[in-house]
Amino acid sequence: AHMTIFPKVQELLIKAGEKNILITGGGIIPKEDMKTLQKKGIGKLFGPGSSIKESLQYIQEWFQSNKLNK
Repeated sequence: AHMTIFPKVQELLIKAGEKNILITGGGIIPKEDMKTLQKKGIGKLFGPGSSIKESLQYIQEWFQSNKLNK
């Protein structure tokens, strides 16, 4: 479902005029699918065993870098 849901959410956000929103998530997603989704503009995806600290750090860094680029 991840190969359908993430791109659909991205498509709906773009249609709504929202181009600078982080789309991230996690779960049991094959690494090849993660790479494909990231190439399409989806943010980092976290697999099983990922720490909350790692995902929080990624989100904070994303917001910091996007705040500076506005």
